[in-house]
This record gives sequence, structure tokens and C-alpha cells, in this order.
Amino acid sequence: MSSIKKGFFISFEGGEGVGKTTQKEILQERLEKRRYKVEVTQDPSGTKIGSHIRGIILHKENKELTPRTELFLYLAARAQLVDEIIKPALAEGKIVISDRFYHSTLAYQGGARALDMKTVGKVNDFAIDGIKPDLTFLLDLPVNEGFKRMQPKNNKGKIIKGNQTNLNLSLLFESHVPRLAMDRIESEGMDFHLKVREVFLQLAREEPERILVLDARKSVDEIADLIERSVLSFIET
Repeated sequence: MSSIKKGFFISFEGGEGVGKTTQKEILQERLEKRRYKVEVTQDPSGTKIGSHIRGIILHKENKELTPRTELFLYLAARAQLVDEIIKPALAEGKIVISDRFYHSTLAYQGGARALDMKTVGKVNDFAIDGIKPDLTFLLDLPVNEGFKRMQPKNNKGKIIKGNQTNLNLSLLFESHVPRLAMDRIESEGMDFHLKVREVFLQLAREEPERILVLDARKSVDEIADLIERSVLSFIET
């Protein structure tokens, strides 16, 4: 198998319905075909502890959850993910691919929740303990288009009709379970998600050497090809 001396860390970011999970899985498959050792995870639910925390955060009945509490829950899950999964995998020379990482906290809690960005950045730095992605793919899509893609579906793939931002259903499932309803974060209003997108794009402008913005309106294969070329250009040079 191929390996990298100090490992390589890739994250996928973006708003709701942009296709992060799909692209993560395609990249994993393509890298493994090239015989690279790959560790795939997701933030916040990449560990058993993180999965429990995710359930608290996303359950629609937890309306009392304040922005600061939400922030610290995400950071707790991330700290566990870094220590339990990411650090060991990188030490083994693996390519780590994560569906979301700390940029999501800056966009969702720092931006859309209007928490002080400097404070969010400082506590996040403590949680990640110096572990930052070498390369981040930001899949960008107009908010309306993203929500059209992710209408709640039952386990036969049929769309559940209803107001996407006001569904009176709850979600407390592991990430692999077919979606039956919008979760607490997804159910936030349009202004919230527009702010998330705005902050993601601002973060990309601040780190153009590390964050690659991809037009998520392109075909799945077209995006996947671009991602593969970008990753290989980093790890094979």
C-alpha cells in the first residue's frame, strides 16, 4: 500500500445538500484503488461519543439548546475525534478524509449563530490541538438548490411532502439511517443558511491556498475528477 510520511488531512465543507458525503465516498474509493491507506470519518459523529453528542445537538425537541452550549458540544465531539481517530491515522501515514471539520463551526456557530468569531476561533483551536486540514474542499451551492436536493425521504427513497423548514418531525438517528425529517440545524430559517454560505465563502477568500471552492451544480463525476486531481497534485509531488 502507498502511504505518506506524515499523513495527509482532507476535509469537505459546505452547506446543506451540497454533496459532501457523496464526494467523500468517491474520493475514498479512488484513493484506495491507488493503494493509499485511507481513514474516513465525519464531524461530529466520527466516534461513539461524538455520535451521542450529535444526537443531542440535532434532535428537534432540544429547542432550549443555546448557541454557546451548541458550540461547546460540537467542540467536545471534535476534540474526541481528533484524539481518537485523526491523530492516530495521520501518525500511521494515512490520508484522513473528514465530512466537515472546524470550518463548519466558524460558519454555523460563529457566523449564523452570531457568536464572536475570535472567541469561537480560540476555543476551536484548543479543541483541534493543532490539527488542521492540509486541503479543504468547499462545495458551494445556492441555499435553495441545496434544500431541494435534500427533501426528507422515507426508506424507499420517496420524498415526504411538506414545508422543508417547518416539518413537525424529529430526528435522532445515526448518520447511515435514511433521513425521515429535517434535523434541528437543517430546520433553521433561510437567513440562517444564507449566512452560513456567506461565511464559508469568506473563509475561502481568506485561505485560498488551502480551501478550494467547487461549484456543486456541476455533475458528480466532474466534481469528483477535479477533487481527485487536486489531491494527487498535493500528495504525489
